[in-house]
Amino acid sequence: MSSWLGGLGSGLGQVGGSLASLTDHISNLTKDMLMEGTEEVEGELPHYRRKEIEAIHATLRSENERLKKLCTDLEEKHEASELQIKHQSTSYRNQLQQKEVEISHLKARQIALQEQLLKLQSAAPMVNPAAGSVPTTTASSFNYGVSHYAAAFHDDDMDFGDVISSQQEINRLSNEISRLESEVGHWRHIAQISKAQGSDSSDQSEICKLQNTIKELKQSRSQEIDYHQHEMSVLQNAHQQKLTEVTRRHREELRDYEERIEELENLLKQGGSGIAVTDHSKIDEMQRTIQDLQNEKVESIKKVEELEDKIKDISKKLSSSENDRDVLRKEQERLNVENRQIIKECERLEVECSELQLCAVKHNESVKETEGLLPQGASLEEVRRLQQALSDAGNEITRLSNLNQDNLTEDNLKLKMRVQDLEKENSLLIQEKEELQISFLKLNSDYEEIKSTTVRDMDLDSELHDLRLNLEAKEQELNQSITEKEQLVAELEELDKQNQEATEHMILIKDQLSKQQSEGDSIISKLKKDLNDEKKRVHQLEDDQMNITKELDVQKEKLIQSELVLSDLHLTKQELEGKIEDLVDQLNKSQNNNLIIQKENFELKEHIKRKEEELSSVRCEFTQPLKQDSNSNFKDDLLKEREADIRNLEQNLSEVEQLNANLKKAAFDLKLENEKLVLACEEVRHQLEESIAGNHQISLEKDTILEALKMEKAQLEAELHRAEKRLLEEAGRYEQAIEELSHAQDSSASALQLEREHLLKLSQEKDFEIAGLRRNIEQIDRDHKETKTILSSSLEERKQLTQLMNEKELFIKKLQERSSELQEELDKSTEALRRNEILKQTIEEKDKSLGSMKEENSHLKEELERLRDQQSRAAPAAEPRTLDCVSELESEVSQLNIIKDDLEEKIKHHQKMIEDQNQSKMQLLQSLQEQKKEMDECKYQHEQMNAMHTQLLLEKDEEIKTLQKTIEEIKTQLHEERQDIPTENSDIFQETKVQSLTIENGSEKHDLSKAETERLVKGIKERELEIKLLNEKNISLTKQIDQLSKDEVGKLTQIIQQKDLEIQALHARISSGSYTQDIVYLQQQLQAFAMEREKMLAVLNEKTRENSHLKAEYHKMMDIVAAKEAALIKLQEENKRLSTTFESSGQDMFRETVQNLSRIIREKDIEIDALSQKCQTLLTVLQTSSAGSEVGGVNSNQFEELLQERDKLKQQVKKMEEWKQQVMTTVQNMQHESAQLQEELHQLQAQVLVDSDNNSKLQVDYTGLIQSYEQNETKLRSFGQELAQVQHSIGQLCNTKDLLLGKLDIISPQFSSGSSATSQAAESPRRAKSETSKESSQQEIEEIRKLLQEKEATIRTLQENNHRLSDSVAATSELGRKEHEQTDSEMRQLKEKQDVLQKSLREKDLLIKAKSDQLLSLNENFTNKLNENELLRQAVTNLKERVLNLELDICKLKEENEKIVETTREKETEYQALQETNMKFSMMLQEKEFECHSMKEKALAFEQLLKEKEDETGELNQLLNTVRSMQEKTVTFQQERDQVLLALKQKQMENTAVHNEVQLLRDKELRLNQELERLRTHLLETEDSYTREALAAEDREAKLRKKVTALEEKLLSSSSAMENASHQANLQVESLQEQLNVVSSQRDVSTLQLSMAREQVKQYALSLSNLQMVLEHFQQEEKAMYSAELEKHKQLVTEWKKKAENLEEKLISLQERLDEANAALDSASRLTEQLDIKEEQIEQLKKQNELRQEMLDDVQKKLMDLVNSTEGKVDKVLMRNLFIGHFHTPKNQRHEVLRLMGNILGIKREEMEQLLNEDQGGVTRWMTGWLGGGSKSVPNTPLRPNQQSVFNSSFSELFVKFLETESHPSLPPPKLSVRDMKPLDSPGRRKLAANVPESFQDTTEARSGRRTDLSPFLAPRSAAVPLINPAGLGHGGPGHLLLKPIADVLPTFTPLPVSPDNSAGVVLKDLLKQ
Repeated sequence: MSSWLGGLGSGLGQVGGSLASLTDHISNLTKDMLMEGTEEVEGELPHYRRKEIEAIHATLRSENERLKKLCTDLEEKHEASELQIKHQSTSYRNQLQQKEVEISHLKARQIALQEQLLKLQSAAPMVNPAAGSVPTTTASSFNYGVSHYAAAFHDDDMDFGDVISSQQEINRLSNEISRLESEVGHWRHIAQISKAQGSDSSDQSEICKLQNTIKELKQSRSQEIDYHQHEMSVLQNAHQQKLTEVTRRHREELRDYEERIEELENLLKQGGSGIAVTDHSKIDEMQRTIQDLQNEKVESIKKVEELEDKIKDISKKLSSSENDRDVLRKEQERLNVENRQIIKECERLEVECSELQLCAVKHNESVKETEGLLPQGASLEEVRRLQQALSDAGNEITRLSNLNQDNLTEDNLKLKMRVQDLEKENSLLIQEKEELQISFLKLNSDYEEIKSTTVRDMDLDSELHDLRLNLEAKEQELNQSITEKEQLVAELEELDKQNQEATEHMILIKDQLSKQQSEGDSIISKLKKDLNDEKKRVHQLEDDQMNITKELDVQKEKLIQSELVLSDLHLTKQELEGKIEDLVDQLNKSQNNNLIIQKENFELKEHIKRKEEELSSVRCEFTQPLKQDSNSNFKDDLLKEREADIRNLEQNLSEVEQLNANLKKAAFDLKLENEKLVLACEEVRHQLEESIAGNHQISLEKDTILEALKMEKAQLEAELHRAEKRLLEEAGRYEQAIEELSHAQDSSASALQLEREHLLKLSQEKDFEIAGLRRNIEQIDRDHKETKTILSSSLEERKQLTQLMNEKELFIKKLQERSSELQEELDKSTEALRRNEILKQTIEEKDKSLGSMKEENSHLKEELERLRDQQSRAAPAAEPRTLDCVSELESEVSQLNIIKDDLEEKIKHHQKMIEDQNQSKMQLLQSLQEQKKEMDECKYQHEQMNAMHTQLLLEKDEEIKTLQKTIEEIKTQLHEERQDIPTENSDIFQETKVQSLTIENGSEKHDLSKAETERLVKGIKERELEIKLLNEKNISLTKQIDQLSKDEVGKLTQIIQQKDLEIQALHARISSGSYTQDIVYLQQQLQAFAMEREKMLAVLNEKTRENSHLKAEYHKMMDIVAAKEAALIKLQEENKRLSTTFESSGQDMFRETVQNLSRIIREKDIEIDALSQKCQTLLTVLQTSSAGSEVGGVNSNQFEELLQERDKLKQQVKKMEEWKQQVMTTVQNMQHESAQLQEELHQLQAQVLVDSDNNSKLQVDYTGLIQSYEQNETKLRSFGQELAQVQHSIGQLCNTKDLLLGKLDIISPQFSSGSSATSQAAESPRRAKSETSKESSQQEIEEIRKLLQEKEATIRTLQENNHRLSDSVAATSELGRKEHEQTDSEMRQLKEKQDVLQKSLREKDLLIKAKSDQLLSLNENFTNKLNENELLRQAVTNLKERVLNLELDICKLKEENEKIVETTREKETEYQALQETNMKFSMMLQEKEFECHSMKEKALAFEQLLKEKEDETGELNQLLNTVRSMQEKTVTFQQERDQVLLALKQKQMENTAVHNEVQLLRDKELRLNQELERLRTHLLETEDSYTREALAAEDREAKLRKKVTALEEKLLSSSSAMENASHQANLQVESLQEQLNVVSSQRDVSTLQLSMAREQVKQYALSLSNLQMVLEHFQQEEKAMYSAELEKHKQLVTEWKKKAENLEEKLISLQERLDEANAALDSASRLTEQLDIKEEQIEQLKKQNELRQEMLDDVQKKLMDLVNSTEGKVDKVLMRNLFIGHFHTPKNQRHEVLRLMGNILGIKREEMEQLLNEDQGGVTRWMTGWLGGGSKSVPNTPLRPNQQSVFNSSFSELFVKFLETESHPSLPPPKLSVRDMKPLDSPGRRKLAANVPESFQDTTEARSGRRTDLSPFLAPRSAAVPLINPAGLGHGGPGHLLLKPIADVLPTFTPLPVSPDNSAGVVLKDLLKQ
């Protein structure tokens, strides 16, 4: 809440600040408007009105925007506070629920413990006297708990009281539980001690009942509390939802109003730019409409305020009702607590009674009878009091329930009063309870006294009886309290109902409010209709503008893209330059280091030279005296001493030489190290990792070396310091010091040698490490080669895939051709669009040219008017020229009009073309849709054809099976014929009879064979047709199977080939007969069909490849789409960022400029006020001076001072105006920049729109692809279903085949009997009969098998044949019975064999089905594996992409390594330079040696000098000095050595830095290598898994193929077994035919029965089929009815839902609009109030102005008097200035100066004109040039018709007219509020200035005499205040003091640069300022 209030306070502070700024603006605007009012002219009132309306509009808009911002801020704060409150409330509710749950658990536990206590108490009625002290403690603890409980529930006044009280309750209950547990333990102990059960069962049962009732009451109370809490939460949620809905509606209505205001503004602008110039009536209409809208707004605001007041009242009522409800809830809780306390007190009393019973057993009955009455009476009194209190409470509750039926508010007040009464009664009850406790304590004390006095045994019967009565009374009281509690619950329910009624009342009120809102919306809709009429006019212009802006946006987008590319290039260039600069800095540093090292080396060389020279000189000195002074002893001593000195010096020299040698060695070692480093750097170029490791180790070793050198340096320095001290202290001990130095030098030399050896060892170790690194690099190269091989293999796989893709692309080319055709059509349309765009551009250019022509026209018209004016006043010779010019201009105007008409016609033509092209586009889209539909239809037809083919294939399979069966039967018949032939030859004994019979039989056989062949040929032809159909079906099925998988196709082709082989074998068997040629023909056809099938399979393979290629392309397209979407998202984010930055920057700039301008204007106002005060003081001075000089005239000095002050002020005003112009130019530049930024924003928005369009197109394509993919999937599923159907149909055909075979078995004995009858009729022997019967039976069986498909006609013919045969059988039945018996047995055997064969066939069919199912499952597994393989391939591709990314990273690292190599090369060059310097040092050393020789010669000369100087002391001193100098030189030498070592350390540090960089790069490479290895391992794992799965799949295929081969072998074995069985059956047929005769009679009966049964079956089948048809028809009708009804209902439901949604949306929008209207009306009312205040202020200011004007008039009269008095005087200064000005002015303007001079001298006009007419040019030229008309470059403003040309009049007249025009008071300015006026640089004002038409601007220029760029409010004060009353002046004389002959008043007419925009008035002002 605090944050919310703080937000409100800040918002109010903002409002106050904005009001303060508005008041400042009001003051400025009122001043400026008063200034401007004097400049307005009567002729331009409509324009001014328009400006006023626009200004009002702009101010209203700005204020609306500000208020919107405030509203949005407040709403956001409100929402944030609501969210916080919700969060807090939810957390508090959760905590309360948790605490309530804990309380309920604890209560349950307490109840359970109390139950256990009661049980234990009942179990232990007899207690020892020691247990008597327990009840007091329990009672006291119980009392404490009750009081604590009561106190806990009085803390509800706090905010978090619920939580605190719940916590206290939990603590209290936990304490009670612990206490009760201890009591339970105690009672258990008592029960164990005394197991006697003396209490009655009735008491226990009553206690249990009471406990159960208490539990039930508690449960019901907790349920009711939960229910009420739930209701409250629901109500709160509903209230919050309604509040959010109201706020949302308010916001939406605000937005709608803002949009309406913007549309109105746009309409006003466009109307002003296009219409307002011509039609002022429209502006008046707009003003009226605005006034009407404002009035309606005011009304709507009032309504909304009323509604808001109502809502506030309702919300207050709600809040009050909720508060009352909370109070009632708290009261309910308190009552519940009191009930609990009463129940606990009752329980406690029961416990006490039981204890009293137990205690009273031990005492005497007589004592208890006498003294036991007191506690009984006390208890009865307590019970009565409780009963009375409860009855009072019940009465009050009943009163509450009766009164609750009234109004809610009265109820709440009464309830509060009653609650107070209840609290009072509660306090009384508590007091009574305390009194009862006191009485209980008294009873206990009496009991103790009785116990002490009486020891006798007392009878407890009477007391027990009394106690029982008390218990019954207490139970009644408990029942009463329960009933009272129920009454309270009922009252609470009634209160809830009343609350619900109140909520319903609220809902009704809200409905009424919504109705009122709908009425307001209807009013708003009327207003909208008025606005829509004007919007329609505006939209046409807007469409044209949008088209032009879109084209501009496209070009600007291209420019932006190019600019982005350029910026990227610049950035890259800058980065490269920075890198180059870094490298240059590094080079410079290295060069500086090299120079330092060279200098140090040079210094060392110089030191060495000096020391060598000194040594040589010393040696020469010592050697010479040894040779010369060998005789004298004294000299010998000296020589000895000198020799000792020389030896010491030589030792020193040797030590120095050793040091030099050591340094040379160190230098040499450094050279070696440099060379090694150069070699290492060269190796680094090839092997980066070696150099990194080597450099790192070298850097570490060098660090150690540097540390050792530092230590040594420190030691040397310490030793040197010691030596110097000793030399200073003891001159005599210099020899010892030299020895110590020599020792130190020896040690240093040895240390240096050791270091050198150490360095050599380190170099060897580094070489070993380099070798190891080379090995590592070789291993890495091997790994690279392996990866390359892997990548090459993957590339080969890719190539294979690309080959497959190329094969698929051939198929796609057809589709591409179609798409190319469509693209051609699209290209045509695009070309047409381009032409349209070109035409649009040409139209725009023409429009621009038209605009320029119009401008030229206007300029020409202005010039024409000027020329006409000049020619009317000038000589008549110029008139024909002007007429010619006019005629030419008119002709040009006519031509321009013609051109304009032509252009308009062209524009119309182009618009028509565009419409035609749009129509063509629509037609193309329609054609595309039709083509798509045709494609879909073709696909559907193709699917139907596939289904047909599958059905035909199934039929063919059945026919092939039947053919196989017929072939087998033919085989059996052929075998029988072969067997029958020898039997015929054996029967020769009856040749005569037999020959005749054989002839007959032969003829019959021949006839039969011909019929059979004909039938066979027909059957074969039918089979051929069927085989063709089968092949077609086979092809379609193979296509489908190929789509599933290639492996399955291979298996199926193998099966088909096997079938083809079987068919060929069957044909070969058939060819053994007489029809081989037909079979050969059939075989040829079969081969041809096989070839065609293979071709179709190849085509199918190609199709599958194309399908996979299309899938790949689809995936590619999806990737491209995803990339484009990501790019789009990035672009959108960038656009958002740019837009935000542009908006923020533009707004900040505008704000700053506005603030600066307002500040500047305030300062100027202050200055102007100061100036006005000065003017007032001047006026007072003038008045006083005029009063004083009425007699003596004006003080000239005072007047001159005043004029000087005035000139100063004018100069200041000039400066201020210039500064103001500068400010305005800066503001204009800012405006231009803002416009450019807005254009860029529009471009970006257009680009976003284009991107979104592209995105939508891509999404459409994506959805289309997905749909096509889903269609393909559905097709595949349909094909699978069709396959399943085919298999099912095959099974059905097998069943039908079995049925047919069974029928054939039944029919076969009939035909056999018929054949035997024919043989008996011919009276042939048995064998002949058997032959004929066999032949006839075989023929008949074949005929029946072929004629099974024929209808009832064949059956009738068979029946007739059967009748004939039965007749013949009746004649020959006796002869053929034996044969019948044999044939019967054989037929049975055949039937059994046939059954066995049928069973085996069925088993085979089942096996085939199982195998087909297995095949299908394998196919499914295979498809799954293929899908998995595709996923793995995708994963492999992803990994390859990762590998490519890593390779790119490696390339980057390589580039970095190359850079490091370049740096190493630079270091190598540095090392080479160092080597060169070392070489130079060696050369310098040689030079030093030469110098040493010269020093030796000098030493000899020195020895000669020593001989001359024999003084010992001097020589010794010289020697000592030389020794000291040598020591100093050694010190300097060591310092130089230290410097060299420091330089070396710096180099080593640089090397270490380089090594560190190299090591970092190596680490990076190692990481990348690790990632590469990881990816490699991952790839290998994936490939291994892929290969394993492929191997497993191959193993499965191999197993399946093995199984298939095994099954084929089984089939072959079973077929061979079948053939054997058929052979055996043929052998047994002969014996069976004899038994056929017997069966013939049975067959006749069976055939009759069969025919009857078949007819019945057919009838039944027909009836069944009819019934099924009828049923299906009914079901279809019912389904159609149900579906139609369902669809109708669904449509109705959807329609109603849509209507409801629309209505809800309308309601929401209307409510939001109402809220917005209310807000706007509120702001309007505030504005009107402020306007009234400002108008009052304006009236006051006007009154002041009038007073000032009167004062001015008085002053002017006095001035006129002065002028009249000084009229005859002529000022010399003035004449001098005029004379000089005459010569300064140009020649064509000098006449005006002369005229002025004449005017001053009093010469008349006519005389001056006569004088001036003698010259060629008139005076007008000077005047026109002077007034700014002479500028040729810029045309002047056109003259109005009422404005006469001024150029002919004199200067004084012009000046007077100017003053008249300036001083004429225009109409009073219209009343404007401060809010209506905008700041100077507001966007509204800019827009208005931009929308003003040219003519209006010109007129304003002519009128005001200012630039249009300047705002009208910035007029200077001098222009606003008229100095004279124009009515008081005449035409002849001058009208003002400034034109009188006073020295410094009139100007010197110097030439002035006049701007073309300035008018004559401004020029006059400038002249006066000078």
